[in-house]
Amino acid sequence: MWLKKTVAAVIPAAANKDMIFNVIQELDATSYVDEVIAVDNGVDAETLSQIKKTRARFVKQKKYGFGRAIKTGIKSTKADLIIITEPTGTFKGEDISKLLSYSEDFDCVFGSRTHIPLIAKGSGMTFLRRIVDDIFGKIISILFLSSNLTDVGCTFRLTNRKGWRKVAKECKSDGELFLTQWLIAAAKNRVRFIEIPVNFAASKVDREKERLPYLAIRGLLIFCYIIKTWFVHLTSKSN
Repeated sequence: MWLKKTVAAVIPAAANKDMIFNVIQELDATSYVDEVIAVDNGVDAETLSQIKKTRARFVKQKKYGFGRAIKTGIKSTKADLIIITEPTGTFKGEDISKLLSYSEDFDCVFGSRTHIPLIAKGSGMTFLRRIVDDIFGKIISILFLSSNLTDVGCTFRLTNRKGWRKVAKECKSDGELFLTQWLIAAAKNRVRFIEIPVNFAASKVDREKERLPYLAIRGLLIFCYIIKTWFVHLTSKSN
């Protein structure tokens, strides 16, 4: 609980048997998280076994998808404040206090992985990836006249009920594009939000995403979505 508000943490869990137990333990250690929800995003038997050793509530899904799992987790809780984090140990549980400390003034608090002093050695957050995310963030900020953004793909974030209601209908992707859709919807719909630097230690899966083909495809999808959303927004305002 944080300032008399209930707090839930949503984890889109896959085959993360080596880390998910520690991730949940870190959340418990903060003493702020009232409910931990691990959502099935392709969980294997060993990972499920690790989840059952904790107090986390497991939510099964028939269809998988990173964005779908997060949306399912949000729908399954009645908490006042909802935190989204990774099952891989990518983020530090103690950084939850950073998100919560801004929750009184903002409806959404987005993490940023682009601040060099907080990037763990070997994380693979390369210069190119930081620059690309920063450029996309600035494009969103300029086109939608919003607060500054430097990272369009950070999972670690917090929302209250009001903030989520304002963006939920526009976060349609069941994949990783969901994260960027959320940012754009927040900027477009004038959600009160702030972006803050968080510690980042990429997992092996995250490091594999540093390959140029993945970055190129991701970049193209994000750019097209930003421009499409801006054009539709501009057109609707002029009508």
